[in-house]
Amino acid sequence: MKPTQKMTRAALLLSTIASTMLIAAPVQAQQAGDAVTSDVITVTARRREESLQDVPLAVTAYSGDQLEAMGAVDILAIAETTPNVTLEASRGTNSTLSAFIRGVGQQDPVAGFEAGVGIYVDDVYLNRPQAAVLDIYDVERIEVLRGPQGTLYGRNTIGGAIKYVTRRLDPDAPSLTARLNVGSYGQLDQIVSGSMPLGDTFRVGGSVANLQRDGFGDNLTTGEENYDKDVLGYRVSAEWEPTADLFFRLAYDNVEDSSNARGGHRLLATPATYPTAYPVLSDVFDTRAGLDVVDQSVESDGLALTAEWNINENWTLRNVLSQRQDDSTTPIDFDNLPEGDLDVPAIYTNEQTSEELQLLYEGDRLAGVIGYYSLEANATTVFDVLLDNVLAGLNAQTFGDVDTSTWSIFGNFTYDLTDTVSVTLGGRYTEDERTSQVLRRTYLGGFSEYFGGAGFAIATTSDFLGTNSWDDFSPTVSLAWQPSSSNNFYFTYSQGFKGGGFDPRAQSTAAPDLNGNGIGLTTNGVADSEDIFEFMSFDPETVDSFELGWKYQGGSYSHAVAVFHMDYTDIQVPGSVGTDTDNDGVNDTFTGVTTNAGAATITGIEYEGTLDLGSDVFTGGDSLNLAWSLGILDGNYDEFINAFGVDISGQVEIQNTPEATLSTTLSYMTPFAGGDLNAQATVSYRGDSSQFEIPFPALDQEAYSLWNASVVWDSENGAWQLGLHGRNLTDEEYRVSGYDFVNNDTFAPELGTSGTLVGYYGNPRTITATLAYRY
Repeated sequence: MKPTQKMTRAALLLSTIASTMLIAAPVQAQQAGDAVTSDVITVTARRREESLQDVPLAVTAYSGDQLEAMGAVDILAIAETTPNVTLEASRGTNSTLSAFIRGVGQQDPVAGFEAGVGIYVDDVYLNRPQAAVLDIYDVERIEVLRGPQGTLYGRNTIGGAIKYVTRRLDPDAPSLTARLNVGSYGQLDQIVSGSMPLGDTFRVGGSVANLQRDGFGDNLTTGEENYDKDVLGYRVSAEWEPTADLFFRLAYDNVEDSSNARGGHRLLATPATYPTAYPVLSDVFDTRAGLDVVDQSVESDGLALTAEWNINENWTLRNVLSQRQDDSTTPIDFDNLPEGDLDVPAIYTNEQTSEELQLLYEGDRLAGVIGYYSLEANATTVFDVLLDNVLAGLNAQTFGDVDTSTWSIFGNFTYDLTDTVSVTLGGRYTEDERTSQVLRRTYLGGFSEYFGGAGFAIATTSDFLGTNSWDDFSPTVSLAWQPSSSNNFYFTYSQGFKGGGFDPRAQSTAAPDLNGNGIGLTTNGVADSEDIFEFMSFDPETVDSFELGWKYQGGSYSHAVAVFHMDYTDIQVPGSVGTDTDNDGVNDTFTGVTTNAGAATITGIEYEGTLDLGSDVFTGGDSLNLAWSLGILDGNYDEFINAFGVDISGQVEIQNTPEATLSTTLSYMTPFAGGDLNAQATVSYRGDSSQFEIPFPALDQEAYSLWNASVVWDSENGAWQLGLHGRNLTDEEYRVSGYDFVNNDTFAPELGTSGTLVGYYGNPRTITATLAYRY
């Protein structure tokens, strides 16, 4: 679609939105005046408790009850009803997260690349994407903050942030909740949570979830189920309130994911030159992946200590100290064939320790926070790339070890200039240091010692150890006008940055003569240390965002509208290309190519709303409600310099980001059988999207829609709940990620010999029945 066509459609939609609001808002204001009768939603998007209506940011919040009612299984589900958000399980994994908000994110999970969307569990930042596809249980709420959050949340939140907030324990009485889910594909989930006061000031609690499901398909080579689920998770916590002004919480969580490796669906038959003919399978959830040198396993755990001291009625001191770690072993069969044409077993190990100290102030006209944050982290990745069909036993191994040390100071304050006008000023200064080891070796004899193989190294193509550091100041400014309790008009400027680093896949021996001193690969075949450092490294990327919003909340109608413009500069684009080291016409290894590709401009519109359609519609005491979300995004690269130094900005797109996202939810509640019966149906739409920057129609996903529906009955006393949830009821087939190692025009293999073009798919139609008991 041409840019002029995009903007014409966007202008038409904006006009429609504006017309709807101008008609609906005054009508509701006349009915309810300044009164707001709907429930007040409290969030902590600005590190302090506020009404969602008062926050001058684009924020979507889901309560735990809402997530249960919609039958959400994990954090991926909220992307269906949140505008301009993409959340996916990373290709070939079950629990590694790829996240994009407003076109900004990262889908490469290898140590050395940083996320563009920050994930937080109880205010603890998850430094790596492994084990970040969080299952939903024992949740108080989830907040989605759209746009750069550099001031309050720091580095790597240039797209936005997602906050996963667990429930605090009941201080007054014992509590117990048990839930059983039974559904399609042998689903059997058991979730139990509870708490117990041990005196007036101390209480303990915990939750455990055993989540089981058979596969959506089969591995025709190993006999295992494909796309199955086998997760055991638990949380335990203790809370102590020695006085009314002191609060301490110690929490530990652990998740073990023993699901089988996720095999992909080949989109191409093997070429005529391949030794065995393999046609495309008819079922996209079936696979022929034969890599089995390691078992799939993921384990993560974390310990967090939160302390709060209400010094007086104005000042609060809060500290969050946390330690987390995770280990993942995964056999990623790129070619998805029985043979080792392109097999990549991998091990990821991550550790982090973080500390955040906040001093909050709440006065008559001034409110805000100042704070200090530090993070010490290590991420290690090792993977083999077996190319058996190129040369028997040929293996290109990569080992990467990355240390991160970062600290920052920040402040954010809102001052009420008048009773209706307020201004917010904030800033964050960060110092960020990265030390990386990149060791790449070529093996013969098969897999390396890391994966139980007998392979032996014959060449070293990278032996790099380097340190780089950066500093950054990220400001934010907001001006808000609230002429009544129903309306909040705001303008916000914010900035964010994502840390730089070193390409974990690059070959230091391939460094050209970048400094022009006559010493380099292109002159005498050997690069000097300055060339190597420059070739291996990449700089931070930044986003400047300008957002204009209007939040309205009346008696039966509410909306949140945001129009935004973002300047995205020094964009990091990681990639890999096949390399022919012996000039025989067949690529026998690969090299990473990561550049700060250039710049992009992203403009968009978001419109979320709710409308109470009426009460006593069909029977006494019932109600009918409509909710919706709309996201329109127009993103274009202004400059995109590829690995050969050529600007191809006219040929690339913003990856994993549809031009349009839309959802509508119709909800109906009626008294029934001594309780309340709630029914809802949701239709969500996502426009065309490109898996990578360079479009490839054979892999990219065309526009599609999903239909979900739920019926939930709650007893009058709240003790019992019965539910029936259907997701993807039309059984839509849609790709969420993939691999591409073929020529985009000829489909000729570019790495390996089988022609690797593989897709991974979203869940098919599922039906789940739930039974819950609360005490």
